[in-house]
Amino acid sequence: MSDQNQEEDITPVAPDPDTEPGFGLIAEADEENNVTPKSEAYEVLARKYRPRIFDDMIGQEAMVQTLRNAFETGRIAHAFMLTGVRGVGKTTTARILARALNYQTAQQDAPNVDMQEPGFHCADIMAGSHVDVIEMDAASATGIDDIREIIENVRYRPSAARYKVFIIDEVHMLSTQAFNGLLKTLEEPPAHVKFVFATTEIRKVPVTVLSRCQRFDLRRLTIEETLHLLNKVCTAEGSRFQDESLALIARAAEGSARDALSLLDRALAHGGEDSAETGPDADAMRQMLGLADRGRVFDLFDLVMQGKLPEALGEFETQYNMGADPIVILADLAELTYRLTRMKFVPAAMDDITMAEALRLRSKETADALSTQVLSRCWQVLLKGHKEAMTAPDPMAAAEMVIIRLAHMSDMPAPSELLKQIQKSSPTGNQGNAPHGTAGPETGDAPQNPAGAQAVSESQTSQPTTNGGSGGQLAERVAQAETQHAPQIEIAPSSTVAPPLSRSPENFKQLVALVGQMREIKFKTVLETGVHLVRFEPASELKAGVIEYRLAEGAEDISRPLSRLLKEWTGLQWVVSLSQDTGAETLYKEAHDDATRRKDNAADDPLVKAALETFPGAEIVSVTNMDELSGSLAANLEGQEFIDDEGDYEGVDVGNDEGEA
Repeated sequence: MSDQNQEEDITPVAPDPDTEPGFGLIAEADEENNVTPKSEAYEVLARKYRPRIFDDMIGQEAMVQTLRNAFETGRIAHAFMLTGVRGVGKTTTARILARALNYQTAQQDAPNVDMQEPGFHCADIMAGSHVDVIEMDAASATGIDDIREIIENVRYRPSAARYKVFIIDEVHMLSTQAFNGLLKTLEEPPAHVKFVFATTEIRKVPVTVLSRCQRFDLRRLTIEETLHLLNKVCTAEGSRFQDESLALIARAAEGSARDALSLLDRALAHGGEDSAETGPDADAMRQMLGLADRGRVFDLFDLVMQGKLPEALGEFETQYNMGADPIVILADLAELTYRLTRMKFVPAAMDDITMAEALRLRSKETADALSTQVLSRCWQVLLKGHKEAMTAPDPMAAAEMVIIRLAHMSDMPAPSELLKQIQKSSPTGNQGNAPHGTAGPETGDAPQNPAGAQAVSESQTSQPTTNGGSGGQLAERVAQAETQHAPQIEIAPSSTVAPPLSRSPENFKQLVALVGQMREIKFKTVLETGVHLVRFEPASELKAGVIEYRLAEGAEDISRPLSRLLKEWTGLQWVVSLSQDTGAETLYKEAHDDATRRKDNAADDPLVKAALETFPGAEIVSVTNMDELSGSLAANLEGQEFIDDEGDYEGVDVGNDEGEA
């Protein structure tokens, strides 16, 4: 069979009407491959041009190559699992595989992938009527009783063919009992039995079944492959389409060849006999595919972004009265938001063939006019609103509330503008007067920064995070806004940040870090949460190290094993003992007190007070000193420990990418 014949000579065949249509390359005009008689009744294109041999399959080269090698070497599995989205040809592939397994001619009697001429069993297998190829739809036969019939049938040898092949479509629909009943037979079937499963929900198939099958993932067709298929079918049907019209069909098919052929069938009917030569033009195709209403969706989006709420609600109601589903309208708005955002970063997005030229230019102008922050905010509101509308008792009302919310948010000031408003209302006055710096308990209260003093850079600034009320997210953005001249909140480095870790710890925090580095998680937890340190003396070659501590209530005594481990790790002597003295607070408690101190210091700052007054109900969640955090991250490489935003004492696992539990 020549490649030229595959391109030019196309003759449809009549598949079984009881099975789903697959995808298809085109059948040949050669009489040798016409394994079924041509039906006089009209057949849809998806059935008319479904594949009959592996060479006809589009986009599944990896699977075909694997099967070809397996057949040539005799490594044929006893069970196959075919998975993929709808319309990629799972059922058709299962039939072709059954035909290849039972391929037999006068000259050849062996399984073969290259079926250049029809065999004795090919016509019946492709028609779904062969006695030894049993097809079962698991969507309608889901119980254990249906599987028992298969198990009973497995014992008998095939009547005419080489193998008895069981094809189970939508296998994920089987019940748990049915799967369990099939396991033993599936693992050790007789030599004359083969199983072929097909499913669109591979994750619903138990792993016990998957492990017994050879799995093939049938991939989606690319747009180019779909266009190639559509052009071949149009040539075979004697119809001509504009390239842009076929491109619209290929994009709408979303990688499914069956969907592409079904849409082509619909387009031929839509065009009628008058347009049989050229087919529907691009505008008519967009209208047929439901893409023409994008202009109305765009109008609604513009009205919402301009804050014209009465006009926006009127446009929404008009679309609703025309039959549009409110949930679909929200989904269309979200899709438009996504496309506009993508246009800002992907220049190729401007070449979207599903949009008319005028709409593409309009999209580009809108994408340039709206900031990424605004589009991201719209996306979040629409995504959440779409979910709410789906569960609301009145989707129309829920969708209108989403539009109202979106319109009110559209005219909110940008974070930088909002920060300027807060600065104006702040008691500190202009930007030249910086707020009070805050200091830790070690250094006392820091004096005010005089006018003209150098402002702390953003990377060294403590940023209070607020959360609460409708303005919580905006307040957070205000606190994180990039402004060079805004007053900054400076918090002195915490005394709880541990110094660098050496091989022989110089203090208690370095010792805890060493325990964490050596993966002694149990001991590390006790040292952090259950130990009140009384005395610590580092070890040297001249004297032993001393660690005295009081155990917290319920904590486990680890003095002996800790002493032994420290000697192994450092090569020095350590004396670890219990004490009755009160001792210091635990490291965990110190970290929590430090986080509380940071929040109190931030709450006293005039700028933070102004932000909290601007957004009633907001609260300071955490305070992060960026300079301190940078030092902690650097200490990460040296095995040091640091305190996180919530005041939790966290160990750093040194030399291990997996991190600390």
